[in-house]
Amino acid sequence: MEITSHEELRDLLGTPNARAADKERQRLHERDREWLTASPFCLVATAGADGSCDVSPKGDPAGFALVLDDTTIALPERPGNKRADGYHNIIDNPHVGLLFMIPGRTDTLRINGRARLVGDAPWFDDMVVKGHRPVLAVVVEIEQIFYHCAKAFLRSSLWKPDTWQPDLLPSRARLIKEVEAPAESLEDLERHYGPEYAKKIYV
Repeated sequence: MEITSHEELRDLLGTPNARAADKERQRLHERDREWLTASPFCLVATAGADGSCDVSPKGDPAGFALVLDDTTIALPERPGNKRADGYHNIIDNPHVGLLFMIPGRTDTLRINGRARLVGDAPWFDDMVVKGHRPVLAVVVEIEQIFYHCAKAFLRSSLWKPDTWQPDLLPSRARLIKEVEAPAESLEDLERHYGPEYAKKIYV
């Protein structure tokens, strides 16, 4: 049975309790600022003009999300594969959703708002990490902010080391070779993604 209306969805799931329904805010609380200072990782969800979606992980030393004021934050660009899928989406559709995580915490901080790309600003100097000054940043004007409960992380046991199986699947190099079939040899890919890889993440 496919659910095709809001009414059908509500009939199936019920209505949120008052605390869940009323928890969203539009301005940063001091505790939100503390959370952003402690968070080294977030997921950025965007959508293109045609509705196609993308979610991109962003990570840096804790506190990488710069608070500009009570309703505005900024995320620095870091060297990547240059696809820039999310950035292209933001140009076409400014609506974004952010999920900030702290290792070991089972709750998360969610921020939804309108984003724009900025090529430079005085506060870019505050975003320098290991000599890398970003060439752009995503500025997010906050429209909704709230904390999300722990259930998903508890169900998944995400932070429990005894559940981790990093070797369950082939290595990054082998996955690329088997799935994407690049011209590089497996040995070259393993060398690229080997111990030296972490030394190049800001280059």
